[in-house]
Amino acid sequence: MPYELRDIRKSFGDLQVFAGFSLDFPPGKVTAVLGPSGCGKTTLLNILAGLIAPDAGELRGLGDARFSYVFQEPRLVPTLSALENVELVLRASFGTGERKERALRLLAAVGLAEARELRPRQLSGGMRQRVSLARAFAYPADILLLDEPFQSVDLRTRIGLMDSFLDLQAADPRTVVFVTHEVREALYLGDIVVVLSDKPARVLDRKELLLPRERRSYGSADLSDVEAALYRLILG
Repeated sequence: MPYELRDIRKSFGDLQVFAGFSLDFPPGKVTAVLGPSGCGKTTLLNILAGLIAPDAGELRGLGDARFSYVFQEPRLVPTLSALENVELVLRASFGTGERKERALRLLAAVGLAEARELRPRQLSGGMRQRVSLARAFAYPADILLLDEPFQSVDLRTRIGLMDSFLDLQAADPRTVVFVTHEVREALYLGDIVVVLSDKPARVLDRKELLLPRERRSYGSADLSDVEAALYRLILG
């Protein structure tokens, strides 16, 4: 059964973000949400996670769901090692041995096995974000929320981070809601791409991407028609 938002309304004072907004998120799929800055993408994630409540509307299938959140910045604890940062989210769910084994396995999956004892200040920006991805997948969440986590690094590092995410997702599929304003990122990562309007946000389009991921590389012409259509939609 998909996770759903139905007829959601949310305002902050006189600013109306959602007015009768509905969207569903299929289990085990990556839903990439595109939209202009300030349209409500982060508010959408926060409503899904239960961090803020809608003014009206219904959340279906989300009551008992567990969430992991990957932010634009890594948000690591500076005094803890990479390994300890990943283990931190597992303390309530696993014993010491299983917690460490799980954290080490996820760090190895993102290429940081040799950096496990390093503190965040000793890691590059891309490495810190890899730790945050490992931490998000280490926690046994049903839904993974990504708030533009690849924006603060160069293109080569960004693609490497996205490839790490895809490897983790392939090994342990989660329901993922990924918000971005980058069309190519949405096409690279998404199983489904949703385009939102400006406030109050509404769904302008919803596309299911059937092209294999190996044919969605940056610079590939295979998605040029879809990419152009999305740009036309976004730009009006």
